[in-house]
Amino acid sequence: MYSIDSIKYLIHLHIEAEGVVEKTDVVGAIFGQTEGLLGEDLDLRDLQRSGRIGRIDVQITSKHGKTAGECYIASSLDRAETAILAAALETIDRIGPCMAVIRIQNIEDLRAIKRRQIVERAKELLLDSFDEIGISTYDILAEVRQASRIEKITAIGPERLPAGPAVLDSDAIIIVEGRADVLNLLKCGINNTVAVEGTKVPETVIDLSYKKNTTVFVDGDRGGDLILRELLQVADIDFVAFSPRRRSVEDMSRKEIVKSLRNKVPASVLKAHIEKDEPISDLVFEIESVTGNDQRTETAVLIEEDRNPEPKTPQTETPLTITEEPTTASVENPESDIQKKPENPSTIREHTEYMKNTGRTRVLTEDAGVIGDYSPQELKKILPKLNDDAAGIIVDGSVDQKFIDQAFAKGLKYVAAHGFEGIVRRPAGLRMIPF
Repeated sequence: MYSIDSIKYLIHLHIEAEGVVEKTDVVGAIFGQTEGLLGEDLDLRDLQRSGRIGRIDVQITSKHGKTAGECYIASSLDRAETAILAAALETIDRIGPCMAVIRIQNIEDLRAIKRRQIVERAKELLLDSFDEIGISTYDILAEVRQASRIEKITAIGPERLPAGPAVLDSDAIIIVEGRADVLNLLKCGINNTVAVEGTKVPETVIDLSYKKNTTVFVDGDRGGDLILRELLQVADIDFVAFSPRRRSVEDMSRKEIVKSLRNKVPASVLKAHIEKDEPISDLVFEIESVTGNDQRTETAVLIEEDRNPEPKTPQTETPLTITEEPTTASVENPESDIQKKPENPSTIREHTEYMKNTGRTRVLTEDAGVIGDYSPQELKKILPKLNDDAAGIIVDGSVDQKFIDQAFAKGLKYVAAHGFEGIVRRPAGLRMIPF
């Protein structure tokens, strides 16, 4: 309504009239009934002509035969002159043909608003605009190291693919989408990265995947999903990781990158999912939300430490071995197990006792009901088809990491078996029961 850059005060008037009047009637009454009242120095027409009084803004409405509203007059006079002018306006008792009353609600000092704005802006500038002054030695070193890492990007293969300097020498590699992703991982000290540069997977990447422990790290969008689907078909992929939702690998921080790589999912869990239409990233995020920080897979990441700029060879963790618990049954006399089998098992423990020495597998419901008993050959066909009714599996034999991953992907809550061989990752939501 008014620019506070050119005025000092704003006079607020309340108007009430005993009849229907228009805005022009109000303006005419103000000029007409104050003319000559305060002398030539404070004549409203002269003051407005010289710019010391601004436009008279009238906002009124008429209801039930009466008119009421507000009026605003901007003033660049001093405080005393503005107060005199405001008092003179209250002497107006008629607007047009109607009796009227005008009251001064308040006189607003717009310079006070300016001062408040100045104070608030000064606070913002004090907090936000002086961050770079006190740069530390650590920040200087970090910036120089980051620049040196960016310069290390190389090109490999006849396709001249963007890659980190450790791709060819490392036992493990990370496949990303484009050059910007390689650069961002280099900033974080991850040097064993190569980009596919499009949905057509280069032969160089395919060859490397068969020679090295390979992790695919792509965006959780349709583009990343398409690249992953092709990689799972033409390359030998061991693990899969996605960027957080609504984020790109090239925009992630070091902490987010390391967390996503630690929460990677075995590719064997996803290969059955590739036949479906829904995005593969949805399954990965679902598995990550369940497993959390309990992932124990080998991380295919080479990170430069500040104290030792040479890349480190990834260390393979020792496979987790679950030993069998001693049972009360006699090993030398297996017939004793058969004699002690419960006739109508109703608990997981009773079902495990019943399945001993049968060489078969039993699938149970949540309340320990039997869905079915299967041979090892039948189980390979049945396991991918299990629905939400299945809660657990009892195996009279040993299981491996692939079996555990498949059981976890189907949403099972437990696997009971004689032995667990080559287990390097224990899903947090899956109980592993030896018997």
